[in-house]
Amino acid sequence: MLMMRLQRVGRKNEPAYRVVVVDKRTGPKSNKHIDQLGFYNPKLGVVEIDGSKAKDWLSKGVKASDTVHNMLVSKKIIDAKKINVLPSKKPIVKDVTA
Repeated sequence: MLMMRLQRVGRKNEPAYRVVVVDKRTGPKSNKHIDQLGFYNPKLGVVEIDGSKAKDWLSKGVKASDTVHNMLVSKKIIDAKKINVLPSKKPIVKDVTA
């Protein structure tokens, strides 16, 4: 199954990411991506994604990761709601054994 996800590039403490289409079973650093759609620099807050390529891949059945999905929504490439990517907090259970 193909997936649209982020691939980390850049030096230590200077993260930068590529938005790539890759087989879900391959590792993100394997550099065996099928297509590169854009890039994301979190330090500068820059997101560049080719909208026509992204829509084309999504129409072919490629699933986007949650983070990439949120980027596509914020760039108005797709019309959907954002997905909460943070883990849900579990309630604190007090152990009362007395």
